[in-house]
Amino acid sequence: MSDDEEYTSSEEEEVVEETREETKPPQTPAEGEGDPEFIKRQDQKRSDLDEQLKEYISEWRKQRSKEEDELKKLKEKQAKRKVTRAEEEQKMAQRKKEEEERRVREAEEKKQREIEEKRMRLEEAEKKRQAMLQAMKDKDKKGPNFTIAKKDAGVLGLSSAAMERNKTKEQLEEEKKISLSFRIKPLAIEGFGESKLREKAQELWELIVKLETEKYDLEERQKRQDYDLKELKERQKQQLRHKALKKGLDPEALTGKYPPKIQVASKYERRVDTRSYDDKKKLFEGGYNTVYAETLEKTWQERQERFTQRTKSKLPKWFGERPGKKAGEPETPEGEEDAKADEDIVEDDEEVEEEVVEEDDEEAEEDEEEEEEEEEEEEEEEEEEEEEEEEEEEEEE
Repeated sequence: MSDDEEYTSSEEEEVVEETREETKPPQTPAEGEGDPEFIKRQDQKRSDLDEQLKEYISEWRKQRSKEEDELKKLKEKQAKRKVTRAEEEQKMAQRKKEEEERRVREAEEKKQREIEEKRMRLEEAEKKRQAMLQAMKDKDKKGPNFTIAKKDAGVLGLSSAAMERNKTKEQLEEEKKISLSFRIKPLAIEGFGESKLREKAQELWELIVKLETEKYDLEERQKRQDYDLKELKERQKQQLRHKALKKGLDPEALTGKYPPKIQVASKYERRVDTRSYDDKKKLFEGGYNTVYAETLEKTWQERQERFTQRTKSKLPKWFGERPGKKAGEPETPEGEEDAKADEDIVEDDEEVEEEVVEEDDEEAEEDEEEEEEEEEEEEEEEEEEEEEEEEEEEEEE
């Protein structure tokens, strides 16, 4: 007998005892002790209660069996779910592993592809270098000691020299190995006899002499380029000195790394300059253009006032019969005084026109002088930019 059956039987006995105690009516000691009808009724009640209890117990057992069946089904479902989840986790782990292997394989392929591309690029650069050295040897006439090439904007707008400077030590070592792999060819001397070994040694000796000659030529060329760079820098300094003198600055003001400082306060006053940068910047805004605009505004105001304060000229005389003339009225009611006033106004207008023409001529001359000065400054700036570009290209070389 299992534990569950013992548990259910003990539960049934307890339920039966409790129901009997609850349903047992209270008996008085003197009530119907010897009455057969009463005894019969009591037995009938007990039998009815026993049947009812049996029905309750059977119903409870049915309910308990249903619950056990449902619990068993749930446990089976849970076991199946665990099995399926374990299979899914296994599949997911397999998929992750395959994905990781694929990613590693793609990274390796990409790395190999980059190495191959770099090797091809270095081979092309080596071929170009060899062709340039051969052309320099073949060329007998003396030309410039440097060449100015166009700037090539590489990745992120950086030039090739800037990209070369930004490379790490590992990248430089890798490029060095790749470059040496096709520059230094392996010696295949297996099975060579004495004569062939002598020929190979002679060939290597000639190659060493050739490379030493090229090295000497390049060192001399570099010395000449350094001298040319020094000379160009000295010329540039000289031009900047002349430019500073023209602008009234110190001769060495424009030759330094930074532009000359602006003096915004007297060095003799012993007080701190508490003005902000914006306030100092506004000190130098405007200039000649502002002064010119102010003078123009002032002359316009003066002429406007003169124009508003002029005497209003009346209509000229009517030659012939005056319109609206009545019989007995004079020909000119205003008289000769108005005619004289009209002549004076005409003369004033002619003088004003002559003054305006003279002022316009002066302004046109000033504008021409300004344009000539601006053109000269632009030409000087263009020359400086060209010299800076030449210096940068020479440094890159």
